Amino acid sequence: MLASATDVAPVSAETVAELMTRHLIGVRGKEVLMITVTYLAGGASLPHRHDAQVFVYVLEGELTMQLKGGAPVTLRPGQTFYEGPSDVHQVSANASQTAPAKILVFMVKDKAKPASRDVTGKEAP
Repeated sequence: MLASATDVAPVSAETVAELMTRHLIGVRGKEVLMITVTYLAGGASLPHRHDAQVFVYVLEGELTMQLKGGAPVTLRPGQTFYEGPSDVHQVSANASQTAPAKILVFMVKDKAKPASRDVTGKEAP
């Protein structure tokens, strides 16, 4: 399911660690999910979406991120990235072929919905 940073060949999967899930008090039907995602050197995710508000903070390494219709950005430790509920995350790739990268993700999502899903049909890049 993963592709290299250049979308040429599959690489080993990223590691996702769930840190916390909590219902939002006073916001019916919503919860917060906190995870870390570690990308191996040269690792990348296929295009996907979250149907949620997603706040990303880079902990280690460098990542290239791009939303459908937007320009790619390369992020370094301490920098942030945001995805809205209707965004398609077209590129999420480790910018390094030699070192891992790690992000902290804070997501506000519907309780009954998955945290991520593949894009299909006209959503796909």
